[in-house]
Amino acid sequence: MKTFLWILTNKKLKNMKAQDDDLLVYDEDEAVKFILGFLPEEAKAGIDDTKIEYVLDVVYEYYEENGLIDEDSTEEASIDEEDMFKYIQKCAKKDKIEITDEEIQLILEGEYEYGKSIGIYNEEE
Repeated sequence: MKTFLWILTNKKLKNMKAQDDDLLVYDEDEAVKFILGFLPEEAKAGIDDTKIEYVLDVVYEYYEENGLIDEDSTEEASIDEEDMFKYIQKCAKKDKIEITDEEIQLILEGEYEYGKSIGIYNEEE
């Protein structure tokens, strides 16, 4: 298996409520647009909004299944990126989604950058 440079390493997910009780808004349509703009030109031919939406849905499912999202909490949660990546691979295989490891990685990098831009993610020290 190919080894990837994880820019997602040491990321923390803030729950959807900010410290001042203002809700953080994660807009999937905006996330898709952001990720499409984030992708390198050479990757844009193989990654469309359908693949991005699929990965985002599986990421959210992963967060829910691992107790990383709690709407009533402001606690941060650490994310095991390798475990999440494997989970996405497994789901894509099960759902017969044609997506490469590199495409998953690029989408995750774009999603992370979108999340940082709206204050959902921060990097661990």
